[in-house]
Amino acid sequence: MGTGMQFNSKRQQSGATLLGILTIVSILGFAVYGGIRLVPLYLEYMKVVKALTQTASEAKGDDATPATLRASLVRRWEIEDIEHLDVKDVEITKVANGFEMHAQYRAEAPFVANVSLAVDFDKTVEVRK
Repeated sequence: MGTGMQFNSKRQQSGATLLGILTIVSILGFAVYGGIRLVPLYLEYMKVVKALTQTASEAKGDDATPATLRASLVRRWEIEDIEHLDVKDVEITKVANGFEMHAQYRAEAPFVANVSLAVDFDKTVEVRK
C-alpha cells in the first residue's frame, strides 16, 4: 500500500436538486395563480354580503315588504357592480319576525385552457321588524 492520499469514492450529497426545486416552484406557482384568479370572486361575494346587510339595516324597523327590499337591492347591485348573481335570484321569504334574504350562487373563474375554478357562495340575512 502506498502512502498517497485516498479519495472517498462516495460523496454525500446535501440540499435539493434542480428538479426538486423546479417541482416545488411550479406547484407553488399554480397555487398562487389559482389564488389570483379566485380573489375577484371573493371580492364580489363581499359586495353581495355588504348589499344584503345594508339593505337589512336600512329596512329595520320600517314596514318592509319584499318589493321594497328588492328595490333597495337593485340600487345596491348597480352601485356595487355585481355580475355573478342577478338580483332576481335573491330569495326573499317571510319568517316569523320579518323577512330573510338568501343569496346562493356559483361563480367560476377560468384557470388554464378548458379548466375552471368554481366557488359556491351562500349567505342569508334576516330583516327584523
